[in-house]
Amino acid sequence: MQAGRIALATAGAAMLVLAACSSDNPRLMNLRASGNGPDEFGIVPPKALETPENFTDLPEPTPNGTNRSDQRPEDDAIAALGGNPAVAEGVPGRDGGLVNHASRFGRTAAVREQLAAEDLDHRRENNGRILERLFGVNTYFRAYRRQTLDQQAELQRWRRAGVRTNSAPPRLTGE
Repeated sequence: MQAGRIALATAGAAMLVLAACSSDNPRLMNLRASGNGPDEFGIVPPKALETPENFTDLPEPTPNGTNRSDQRPEDDAIAALGGNPAVAEGVPGRDGGLVNHASRFGRTAAVREQLAAEDLDHRRENNGRILERLFGVNTYFRAYRRQTLDQQAELQRWRRAGVRTNSAPPRLTGE
């Protein structure tokens, strides 16, 4: 009887120790698929096929290359905003003044890498408690709570400043 309790306590302690061991990349948003079904976001329907005016103007096929009917959301957004996707590499010359003004206090060339490293440190510091990690509890919202914008307070701030707001975020239950 006593040996069974000791074995159970040892097994429980081993589980807690293993749960306390954190991975190199902590996951705060513990979401998992419930089955082996298809990924509904993995299938992207192509654009509608069109008959060209002249078949000799078609580009040569490129194995593993892009297709004229492939979705290109960034190019579509550029075209919808009045731009030209063919010349959308880098910053257009007419926007040089805007870029210079935005970077007047300096800029970091490797800002993406710096932010990724800082976020990894933040996730490691806020990885959740032992039992939360053991049972895969979602700790994302608690970890980033101090960085969350209070929508209602921001709405009131803009309204007090006299800015017309066309819509307002809905009040969450429990506020």
